[in-house]
Amino acid sequence: MPFEFIPQKIEDVILVKPKIYEDNRGFFMESYKKSEFFANGIKIEFKQDNYSKSAAHVLRGLHYQEKPYEQAKLVRCIKGRIYDIAVDIRLSSKTFGQYVKVELSEENKQMLFIPEGFAHGFVVLSDEAELLYKTSNEFVPNADRGILWSDKDLNIDWEINFEPVLSDKDNNQQNFKELVRRVKK
Repeated sequence: MPFEFIPQKIEDVILVKPKIYEDNRGFFMESYKKSEFFANGIKIEFKQDNYSKSAAHVLRGLHYQEKPYEQAKLVRCIKGRIYDIAVDIRLSSKTFGQYVKVELSEENKQMLFIPEGFAHGFVVLSDEAELLYKTSNEFVPNADRGILWSDKDLNIDWEINFEPVLSDKDNNQQNFKELVRRVKK
């Protein structure tokens, strides 16, 4: 099997370790194989691929799209190193408000599958980072939402000892309590 699928502490969030074939010429790996992913419970038809490049200390997120445009994501860091964060915002979930954090890097070549109903963000730990990720829905600007990365109720341990570089949008996102009020309406 070209992949190892490792469930994380939140149900349906899965760390995917690809099989790496490496020799003196370089390496080869499969980054996605529909039959393998489907056989291991990731039955998503991806509709969009994204490519992101960020400088040192950039923090992006926590982003999500409102129903009916929610996005599952398969995230991979192809250059550099990041902490990738997935926050469960599924109101009926027993892990609502909890998060998963994994290190993704060009060295470990691992991927994180994040199902629909999660807010997603990452912080760059290297001089720069480049990410490729698939999404289950196309980006819809009117459905684009976010949660403040430093929200006290979420209490995410980003494990950083620097002031992150943020966009104005990410620096002014709603707090988690506002999200809960909005979703319960």
